[in-house]
Amino acid sequence: MNYKGYLIDLDGTIYKGKSRIPAGERFVQELQKRQIPYLFVTNNTTRRPEAVQQMLAEEFNVQTPLKTIYTASLATIDYMNDLGREKTVYVIGEDGLKSAIFEAGYVENQEEPAYVVVGLDTEVTYEKLAIATLAIENGATFIGTNPDLNIPTERGLLPGAGSLIALLEAATRVKPIFIGKPEAVIMDKALALLGTERSQTLMVGDNYMTDIRAGIDNGFPTLLVLTGFTKAEEVSDLPIAPTHVLSSLDEWRFDEN
Repeated sequence: MNYKGYLIDLDGTIYKGKSRIPAGERFVQELQKRQIPYLFVTNNTTRRPEAVQQMLAEEFNVQTPLKTIYTASLATIDYMNDLGREKTVYVIGEDGLKSAIFEAGYVENQEEPAYVVVGLDTEVTYEKLAIATLAIENGATFIGTNPDLNIPTERGLLPGAGSLIALLEAATRVKPIFIGKPEAVIMDKALALLGTERSQTLMVGDNYMTDIRAGIDNGFPTLLVLTGFTKAEEVSDLPIAPTHVLSSLDEWRFDEN
């Protein structure tokens, strides 16, 4: 069938770390040429959507409107707003996450926050983890922006937000509420923004455990591209097969699917 909309991962799919994936660039350009709605859905919380937009344009030859970028940071704020607790929070994360949360009206509280939000923080310290641990033990709602244990880079697979969250889960024995892929929170909100039917919206990504399970678990058709996390030799052993598997997005034929 011809899919009416696309939800697309970024790192490992459109680019890899600081390296270009030209097939990903061409894939986006073809979507734009055909005027097919798409939304980049990323678990990366380290950059603001504006910074993601600038990075795509300057480093990866992808010009895209700001409204096409939906991050786990934005989904986290939407989720907290829905819960409606006091707007106090302790955040482990980088500027993209912290600035978005504070600009949405939340105030930092290290002693008794209503929420502890944890994303990727490349400058994490023991003290940050200690503050978060005590706050969670004191009753703060424990939110993990995404479960990614690793992030694919030109250096290899590095620790992701999920690794930090797993440490806090072990320290507190409290399970986090995950927002990012493969959870329903980010997928449902992304679909609402895109405005297409679920069955006609393709989830495209490189990581089976996050991108593809996000599609499978939430009723979307899926396209696994083998340019990032999940490797070709793993495909035959996947518990539920993706709808489509490609070595490169250059192989995708819009009119034949």
